[in-house]
Amino acid sequence: MTSQSDTVADRIETARAEIAPTTALAIFGFGAAITFTLLVLQEPLAHESLHNFRHAAGIVCH
Repeated sequence: MTSQSDTVADRIETARAEIAPTTALAIFGFGAAITFTLLVLQEPLAHESLHNFRHAAGIVCH
């Protein structure tokens, strides 16, 4: 009895078989939207707004 290691190629093939094209498109679109937002807002501004949101939500972060 031999065991076969899972390779990256095997995982990509599994993902292609299990993820619908519309789901893949939605994931890609979400990633593109996040990237665009961070580029437009610039990192410090996004960080400060998220930091203030956490405090407003009652989350203690420091």
